[in-house]
Amino acid sequence: MNLKRTVLFTTTRFILACLVATLAFVPLTSAQDTEFRGFIENATFTRAHGVGITKSRTTLQLELSKAWSSSGLFSEVSFNGTFRGSYDAVYDLNDDEFGKNSGRSVCFPAPGNPAFFGILATGNPTTPPFPPSTNPCYAGVFPPPTATGAIPLPGVPGGHIGVGNPNTGLGLVGEDVHNFENGGVVLAYPTRPCDIDNRGCIDGYMDDDEDELRFSEFNSRLDFIREFYLDATMAFDGGNELGFRIGRQQVVWGRTDLFRVLDVINPVDFSRHNIFDELEDIRIPMGIFNMEYRAGATAGFEDLNFQAIWKFEDFRPNNLGQGGEPYAIIGAGNFFRAMNNCWDNGCTVWNFPDTGLAVDFPSHALGIRQANKPGADDYGFRIEGVMNGVGFSFNVLRYTSQMPSLRGGIASDNPFTPPPEAQFHPYALAFDIDFPRLTMVGASADFYVESMKSAFRVEVAHTSGEEFPNTLEGRLFSESDVVRWVIGIDRPTFIPFLNKSRAYLLSLQVFGQHLLDHQLQRTNAQGVPTLSDVGMVDWKNNYIATFLFQGNYLNDRLTPQILTAYDFGANSGVVSPSVDWKISDNWRFIAALNLKFGDGARVFDDNRGANPFPPFTCAPPLAAAGSPLCGAPFSSLGLSGFEPIGRFRAGPFGMGINEDEFQLTLRYRF
Repeated sequence: MNLKRTVLFTTTRFILACLVATLAFVPLTSAQDTEFRGFIENATFTRAHGVGITKSRTTLQLELSKAWSSSGLFSEVSFNGTFRGSYDAVYDLNDDEFGKNSGRSVCFPAPGNPAFFGILATGNPTTPPFPPSTNPCYAGVFPPPTATGAIPLPGVPGGHIGVGNPNTGLGLVGEDVHNFENGGVVLAYPTRPCDIDNRGCIDGYMDDDEDELRFSEFNSRLDFIREFYLDATMAFDGGNELGFRIGRQQVVWGRTDLFRVLDVINPVDFSRHNIFDELEDIRIPMGIFNMEYRAGATAGFEDLNFQAIWKFEDFRPNNLGQGGEPYAIIGAGNFFRAMNNCWDNGCTVWNFPDTGLAVDFPSHALGIRQANKPGADDYGFRIEGVMNGVGFSFNVLRYTSQMPSLRGGIASDNPFTPPPEAQFHPYALAFDIDFPRLTMVGASADFYVESMKSAFRVEVAHTSGEEFPNTLEGRLFSESDVVRWVIGIDRPTFIPFLNKSRAYLLSLQVFGQHLLDHQLQRTNAQGVPTLSDVGMVDWKNNYIATFLFQGNYLNDRLTPQILTAYDFGANSGVVSPSVDWKISDNWRFIAALNLKFGDGARVFDDNRGANPFPPFTCAPPLAAAGSPLCGAPFSSLGLSGFEPIGRFRAGPFGMGINEDEFQLTLRYRF
């Protein structure tokens, strides 16, 4: 951090501290009643396909607020706190799948041979596609191993899935989605909590121990303090107001739900239930200074407000779920853990290159080295108002991406040329996780169309600085500006044969994402024709639609609904019927299904056809022909498969194709 920035933020924090101190000594009068409320809830989810319980979370949430009026500088002052603690018993009730006893000794499966998928040598009736000497199912599985069953690279001893990195407590990346019938790279990832097995645990990013998984709010970031902020209002002549909110809070800029366009200030905890929980419950509150000037009706506006925010709490990324958790969105946490284990300990990689054989890689040759946490703060500005019955906003935010970027180009070792040399190898699968700085400019509007009896919601945002995997680039990523938008329509509609007295709510949303600097082609960076598309795995243009059909019965105590969403690029979706029964003013019961459908896993270029370590990794046909290309690095020739980056094309619905669930939730509010 340079001196100018240090002085700026030290001064700002000092001013903020002075403001808080001022509020603390304001003469307060007319104290209002203290409001105290909360709930206790149990949510138990069971997944099909033999997985069993994936969540048995008991949550206690307490909400406290107290307000005062004042005769001093501030006309109103209030305090608000929300405290949440939970215990997820899945790590005890189903520890064979997700806890301390999860994982197994793994076999590397054969393309097109589901019968061989994930089965140990004992009792396997299927003849393997390659002989025992090259198959980890038949060598090095049971300790003490004498060989890994893989083909060691020149000068590199075997044992990367044996001694020091044992073939126990493992799963195969992507095995919950597909049977590897379309090939691709196959990696093993450790599944157990990081205090039991620390392999692949990325320091400061995905390194939760068993208690941190079971009691997720009780950690070093004090997440049990869900919200804790002070509100203060200064009133001016003419009815204008200047409001301050200081502390840990959620700041919501968006007008839509499920997918975020403008609503990107707070990171999100996807490890609770992928994308399917209410955003209010899975946003991660942050320490924010939120100042708003409320001008009211002025200059032709029915209402006009100006808002400035500064997020002063240290950076938090989205929680994607670490390897071995029940909910690891698009399987990213499993892949990251496998790759970090490869970097730290070396690993066995099957089908690399496309030979049907397993190969041992030493440490520091491929994988994820570390996660680099940024230090810059986020800040933004919004104008919001109502004009001619149309609510609108204009938003600007400078912030750090909450989604990780895999940046290649780090110093790694060439496994073919010992001793280690630690240098940059173009197109090598060696990465750091980074979080780039982004600038978002956006706008929103909502309005009612009387002739259609419908309310419309529109958001659009342009973001610069985002990074995406790109197998054409030497560092295997590139930047692209992105435009995202959403249109939502809500219409209450009477359907007499379903309910003669109450209208049903029909709600449709369509999300669009467009990469403005997209690269995808059928030749590699050196102009050589490729076997498949190479470049950026994310779709240039993609669309997701959601539809909600909701009714009410028994004086609004019984609410059946069907929520469905479909990803057009992934050709996959979800349908979730549910019934919400408000048994009394205190008790609430929800039963739901969450069912996935569509294509599931998708294939894409996986960089096996690149030449990061010439001439050793030159494609066999080129090497046999004595091609001059073999003497220098070249980008991928387009070998493709499900793993490792086809997951970005499959999206959360495709990668969750086998995550069908039955869900029960019981809540008592007090």
